[in-house]
Amino acid sequence: MKIQNETQFNELNIFGKGKPNDAFAQYFIGNSFLNMLNSREECPVVLANVTFEPGCRNNWHIHHADKNGGQMLICVAGEGWYCEDGKPPVSLTPGKIIVIPANVRHWHGAKADSWFSHISVEVPGENCSTEWLEPVTDEEYGKLG
Repeated sequence: MKIQNETQFNELNIFGKGKPNDAFAQYFIGNSFLNMLNSREECPVVLANVTFEPGCRNNWHIHHADKNGGQMLICVAGEGWYCEDGKPPVSLTPGKIIVIPANVRHWHGAKADSWFSHISVEVPGENCSTEWLEPVTDEEYGKLG
């Protein structure tokens, strides 16, 4: 369900919007928010609720790993997009799960007319790192509808 009203969205976003995602703001177009759900000290599988304002998306990026690694997205509120290089875009709605293997170029974010949140799951692996690439252009994003 598309949600434009922030107050209504916050009521449905059961894991909480969190704080402005200032540490990674340079890799996003628009405003995002981060609510860490656990720490690496508690468990090697790190979970965070990432919230995107309408139109917000992260840059193209790759989760590198020599073995295992990657990322999972568990959609929890609003509507968004997942785009993997060379494949059709995927519409994200609550309950949708995206498994992103290591070393795959991709981006994700909110639809232009909806707030969006997903749980980001860092999949443990060997020699994991994230390479942030170029922004998703307005032209690329505008083609998604």
